[in-house]
Amino acid sequence: MDFIVKVNDFVNGIVWGVPILVLILATGLFFTIRLGFFQFTHFGFLFKDTIVKAFKKKEPGDRAKGELSSFQAAMTSVSAIVGSGNIAGVATAIVVGGPGALFWMIIAAIFGMASKFAEITLGIKYRKFNEDGSVRGGAMYYLADGLKQKWLGILFSILVIPFAFVISGIVDTNTIATTLFDEFKVPTIVTGIVLAVITGVIVLGGAKRVGYVCAVVAPFMGGAYLIAGLFIIILHIGQVPAALGTIIKAAFNPAAATGGVIGSILVTMKMGVARGMYSNEAGLGTAAMVHSPAQVSEPSEQGVWGPMEVFLDTIVVCTITALAIVMSGLWTSGLEGATLTVNAFRAMLPGDIGYWIAIGSVILFGFSCLISYFDYATQAAEYLFGEKSKLVIKILWVVAIVVGSQTTLGFVWDLADTFNGLMIIPNLIGLLLLSNEVVKEKKQYFQENGFKS
Repeated sequence: MDFIVKVNDFVNGIVWGVPILVLILATGLFFTIRLGFFQFTHFGFLFKDTIVKAFKKKEPGDRAKGELSSFQAAMTSVSAIVGSGNIAGVATAIVVGGPGALFWMIIAAIFGMASKFAEITLGIKYRKFNEDGSVRGGAMYYLADGLKQKWLGILFSILVIPFAFVISGIVDTNTIATTLFDEFKVPTIVTGIVLAVITGVIVLGGAKRVGYVCAVVAPFMGGAYLIAGLFIIILHIGQVPAALGTIIKAAFNPAAATGGVIGSILVTMKMGVARGMYSNEAGLGTAAMVHSPAQVSEPSEQGVWGPMEVFLDTIVVCTITALAIVMSGLWTSGLEGATLTVNAFRAMLPGDIGYWIAIGSVILFGFSCLISYFDYATQAAEYLFGEKSKLVIKILWVVAIVVGSQTTLGFVWDLADTFNGLMIIPNLIGLLLLSNEVVKEKKQYFQENGFKS
């Protein structure tokens, strides 16, 4: 085991070194400029064309093709990104990188809004329709068909499978299991078996069942957590300026802000960007997979969900989590992961209401990821090995959930970071080389909606 840890640490140091951090931020900045800073100048339209439109129950147009409504596809994506990263991931980032990690998380997210628009747009443009009406899409398709580099599509698919198993099958299960054990002494193996059974029943129903479940669970779980977090900010509004000051100071001078506990700005930046990307998945290429079944007429119609997802996930939810942790002062207590966030919510809200909302969010956030990340693994396996590989993935997925309940938190998060970093490289190459197509699709859609570009 020690050898595996050392190998992972070595690879992790490479994929999350300065060149990759620069590539991630530069790609987001590149698309932000090429798309006309639209996440700033057209934020109102993005909100109206996604969140507001979702509640109008408008029927898809005659040209719309797909398995799920645009909202269901988006909620499946939200279920994948609003998960352990928002609770345990933020906590881990602050413990390892200090409060300043939130600053770099937000900076990466602002530019990542443009990157995610690009990958969803390309995913819809190059998606494939099977004879049975099912839809398949993802970075592997625009790498192979758009970029004409099939080997990159194959490489991306190969990386997706272990990525999905580690990020969700193991990390999300681990987060739920360890939290229930720490708080209620529920045996981790019991949690693993129960989650495996429930998840198995849902994923056996296919993409439509997953979409229906996520459309119900995602708004409920996110809403409850968001309301609780806003109450924390309102009740402790006097502490917010000091907390924000600590976060900004720690972003550029972590040693001074943390009393020397965190001494490297590179560590702070790495934890912020890595955990932020783990949470919102901007730049990974996975969003193109989960949005592919959407019933839309043109690529950018679904692409607009990308920036809104990143905004809600990181700039709103992750910030709320971080503020609760920093204001509670518990980030130096020795607690870590979801347990730290749960206790921060408990300390910052009267009675036990914060505690129970945080516990419920850990379970629902993690569970929603278990059913949505499964789709990543099946689509990648189908791309590589064909339709029959789905059954194998389903069996292995259930097994991974049980195994995940028995793993060690620290190593699991390090392994998750490594697979995140490896997937970034082929996807960002594809996004950059296909940027002209993204710009063209964006201009066309925005002109159709009354904008000049």
